[in-house]
Amino acid sequence: MNLAGRTAVVTGAGSGIGRAIAVSLAKRQCHLALADIDEAGLSQTGKFVENCAVNLSLHLLDVGDQDAVAAMPKAVAQRHAKVDLLFNNAGVALGGSFEEISEADFQWLFNINFWGVVRMSRAFLPVLRQSDAARIVNMSSLFGLISPPGQAAYAASKFAVRGFSNALRYELEGSTVAVTVVHPGGVATSIARNARKSNGNSAAQIDEAIDRVERFLRMPPQRAGEIIVKGVAKGKARILVGMDAKVASLIERVMPVSYWRLLGRRLQ
Repeated sequence: MNLAGRTAVVTGAGSGIGRAIAVSLAKRQCHLALADIDEAGLSQTGKFVENCAVNLSLHLLDVGDQDAVAAMPKAVAQRHAKVDLLFNNAGVALGGSFEEISEADFQWLFNINFWGVVRMSRAFLPVLRQSDAARIVNMSSLFGLISPPGQAAYAASKFAVRGFSNALRYELEGSTVAVTVVHPGGVATSIARNARKSNGNSAAQIDEAIDRVERFLRMPPQRAGEIIVKGVAKGKARILVGMDAKVASLIERVMPVSYWRLLGRRLQ
């Protein structure tokens, strides 16, 4: 796909990978409808791409709000004649084991990480079908490939995104709409620092857990954004971002039950 002249909707564009995707697309002369719940971050992303001579619109959006998502295509249509690409990137994290986190927090995470993807896909699919070549790009995770302890809610949501994406791809075969699922590894974003915390741990325990996670978040978001956009342009159905994601995918296939005996030691 030649991205020049295409139009992309990107959620979670106010920071991290979403911002990097937006910048990478703008450099390729792809028009942008950027969405985020963080108005200040969204505005800053807009400044990063405003000199790229593309049609740009900014949309304050909570992907966990069903009504707001349903109204999004109409809002985008006010500034863009078409939509060719949908990047379902918005996501949140939740710290704590299954027994430590509440059912309300589990539902909060799923409402954004999974239902946000489903709702955005449903809202924009009729618009995407009007394109001669469209693509839905759904953000799973390294933890949509492996399921580490302490990540029951997050891994469940990202495995759900993976399964939804794969099934939707087969359902849309033969149409003008394709589907890509993305599995980023350790990308240096603020997702761990901004994760909702369980009430079962002290502040010191939470800080220690965050520091341990952030040691493995090494890839610059700009690099991740480039890998994702290049993969989309090449029409890839699955994009593994980083060597850690590639290695984890291989080990999980070879050791589907016991892989954590090997990977767990490396992540301590």
